[in-house]
Amino acid sequence: MGTCWCKHKEPDESDTESPPGLDTISLASGEPPPHLCRHIDSRLVDQLVLEMLSLIASFVDKTMSTLIRHCWLRRFSDEESPVPLVKLHVIADKEDGWIQVVSSLVNVIPLEDPLGPSAITIVFDDCPLPSKEAVIKLTKYLRLNKHRALKGPVNVRVERNICVVLGCIAEKLAGPNSVAVLTDDTLDYLITFLTMRREPCVVLFALIALEKFAHTTENKMTIRRRLDKERDNPLLVLELLAENENYLWRQVGFCAKWALDNQFVIEGRKLSYESVDMSGINVLLNTRDVSEYLKISCNGLEARCDSYSFESVRCTFQVDAGCWYYECTVMTPGVMQIGWATKNSHFLNHEGYGIGDDLFSLSYDGCRKLIWHKAKPTTVRNMPEWQPGDVLGCLIDIERKEAIFSINGQRMRPCKEIFETTQFGFFAAASFMAFQQCRFNFGHEQFQFPPTDRPFSTFNEHGDLTDEQKKVVPRRIYLEQLRCASLREDTCTLCFDEPPSCVLEPCMHRGFCSVCTGLLKECPLCRAEILNIRREPT
Repeated sequence: MGTCWCKHKEPDESDTESPPGLDTISLASGEPPPHLCRHIDSRLVDQLVLEMLSLIASFVDKTMSTLIRHCWLRRFSDEESPVPLVKLHVIADKEDGWIQVVSSLVNVIPLEDPLGPSAITIVFDDCPLPSKEAVIKLTKYLRLNKHRALKGPVNVRVERNICVVLGCIAEKLAGPNSVAVLTDDTLDYLITFLTMRREPCVVLFALIALEKFAHTTENKMTIRRRLDKERDNPLLVLELLAENENYLWRQVGFCAKWALDNQFVIEGRKLSYESVDMSGINVLLNTRDVSEYLKISCNGLEARCDSYSFESVRCTFQVDAGCWYYECTVMTPGVMQIGWATKNSHFLNHEGYGIGDDLFSLSYDGCRKLIWHKAKPTTVRNMPEWQPGDVLGCLIDIERKEAIFSINGQRMRPCKEIFETTQFGFFAAASFMAFQQCRFNFGHEQFQFPPTDRPFSTFNEHGDLTDEQKKVVPRRIYLEQLRCASLREDTCTLCFDEPPSCVLEPCMHRGFCSVCTGLLKECPLCRAEILNIRREPT
């Protein structure tokens, strides 16, 4: 019979050091360890957390839907059961057990593992919803206040994980409970890291946690008032780091700039899109063809995901013939699927399907070293895992029917499979797991590792956007513009932008444009499966 994970296990005589658990946090604060749930062995919970992290990393042959979709347990019911995750959820069903699970996440998730923060979001995603009282008790045990953030050397791993946990709690308890959880001490703890700018990794996740608390309007106002009390708003200082050569500080700058544009708006400060120079940029990431939670920089060339869902985007320029190349600089070492997609490729962010997970897209993931097509991976050998600063090259030669990826100029084998279903209409495209970021170069800057074996074209030299189309306005402004826009009668009933030009078969419903129908699997009117899309004259 196996060991019950909820029973206390006597330590082995050979054990010379106990793994860090809830006691580690308490002792670090100078307080005796709180006796929360004596029948739960903290060391065993720690082990379950590490096994869960290892389990996530081992699923290299699964799509992201297997890793991050909210129906994780149902997804595995017919396959291999994720036993560590199931056990963690059972333990977390009780208040003391939930606190111990969170404690273990804080103490044992390693700093260097690129999947670490995402693993915390996965556990929280299906974990039982904690009570407001349990969360407040947790924050007291963790001694969250400005003194914790100020004193002594920072334990980067623990403080980073605490900030990730707080962000997850903010998402789980959005609404009145989230307001109760954002106590003065918790707010001071997070903002102190921003003002002191100690350890960019901790500053980054403290900022992300504040963003997620701000999803509740009352919290947003509370945070803004607290920021206004500082002599210098820390976000105004941090946004200057958006072009920093240190990739962690660059992420901090990106998130600070995004927060100032979207959540913590300061009167008199120009929004970023109003002051950025777009004169030499002719192609960018398409803000009207993007899943809902992806953050895009004001110049349209940098993207970041801080949601648990798998967010995707295509660029504004389509290629139908010839040979084309672009580059992408990796800012984070985690899971991103970057490559090529057509309009027929579907963004199913909440289900974890992105670029490379259907017939009409192809991508490379340098974290797991996999090429993806039709949601099936091909392992790339003799290639290291990508790291911040690495440059992914993406070449597509439509005449030769080849798509070739490279890392820092080191090429992989040509991919031909996508041309079996698609011959034209390709866009640069990418999907992002939580807390991932990269920057695109479509040719407005000199390439670092251009192809030398064949001539190629760049998107930027052929793209053409109006000044209005180059504006990457904050999403809140874009939605307000849509609400206020007057709608013509002869427009698509979904986007109200393009003229209707398609008939869905076999249901024969019409009134949709080619852009929207390319994203549909079912008729939005009758929910019938779409077997064919017939174009009709506009």
